[in-house]
Amino acid sequence: MPKRVLNVGQCGPDNDMLSRFLTQNFSVTIRQAETHDEALTAVQEEGFELVLLNRIYDATGSQGVETLRSLKSIPATADISVMLVSNLDEAQQEAVAEGALPGFGKAALQAPETIERLSAVLQ
Repeated sequence: MPKRVLNVGQCGPDNDMLSRFLTQNFSVTIRQAETHDEALTAVQEEGFELVLLNRIYDATGSQGVETLRSLKSIPATADISVMLVSNLDEAQQEAVAEGALPGFGKAALQAPETIERLSAVLQ
């Protein structure tokens, strides 16, 4: 059975790129959310094995770490695996400090480390 992934805050081309990458490497279904509120509602109503948060949301300029904090503060969603999508080391460190799993940047999609990190959740 495919794992469910929520991809939050990506622009159209980046969402397509990430979706292609994920479906080529894992048995997954992917849903996109554009905003913080849409992401919180989707996670609470639909359930996901993994939530990918863009560092800065394309549609609103919101920060993914704010959605991470909200997810981790709600008992029903606190245990869901979350990764930040960012090439910036300091952003990754902040996300991990807030409870995310180590994430990845779009520039490192094909890196073995990225596949390993995602495999830990999606296989």
